[in-house]
Amino acid sequence: MLQKILIVEDDLDIQELLQNFLQEAGYRTVTANDGVEALSLFSGEFDLVLLDIMLPRIDGFAVCELLRRESNVPIIMLTALSGEEEQIKGLDLEVDDYITKPFSMPVLVRKIAAVLRRSNQNQEKNQAISYQGVTLDLDSYTAEANGKTYGLTQREFEILRELMLHQGRVLTRQNLLEKLWRYDFYGDERVVDTHIKNLRKKLGIDFIKTIRGVGYKIEKEDTQRWEN
Repeated sequence: MLQKILIVEDDLDIQELLQNFLQEAGYRTVTANDGVEALSLFSGEFDLVLLDIMLPRIDGFAVCELLRRESNVPIIMLTALSGEEEQIKGLDLEVDDYITKPFSMPVLVRKIAAVLRRSNQNQEKNQAISYQGVTLDLDSYTAEANGKTYGLTQREFEILRELMLHQGRVLTRQNLLEKLWRYDFYGDERVVDTHIKNLRKKLGIDFIKTIRGVGYKIEKEDTQRWEN
């Protein structure tokens, strides 16, 4: 399932730019034009909130304070207010990042990915995910299959985890490179194929399907099991 971001921005040009760029990056987006609308739209279904400070009706600081009373959703403030006082106030309200305008869209997307990654790591702590006889321990980066425990490389583990978390969806090589390698990738995207080959051989699994010319997927299982 695509991660869902609430964009709270009263400048419609910036709002549209953010929405288009984030959708191209693979996120679902919902927009709000002011603080009251943001609060009315907010639910636990959002993975992250992009929040301007200078908003009509209720400013971003008040919105953040009200959201924090009911949720630990990651919040990134986007604002023209670059003063130290405003930044300290935002951080005191437990925002996850404070970005001043103007900003680079590619950098923003990477900051969003970093915040979401930290959030997901906290949520996944002490958990495991299972699919067709294979269980991934999200703490130790190990896999159990056929009664045996296997040590996986970081990339092998993360690729298999992404496939399990996105059952039924085709993940392109570019999807995986952007999500897992980020700044660290400088070579041929076919490196993903090598990791898939190693996973199949190491774990003796055949449920990773190759979608020729596109990428990989696993079929959706009726029940996705999580364990604490």
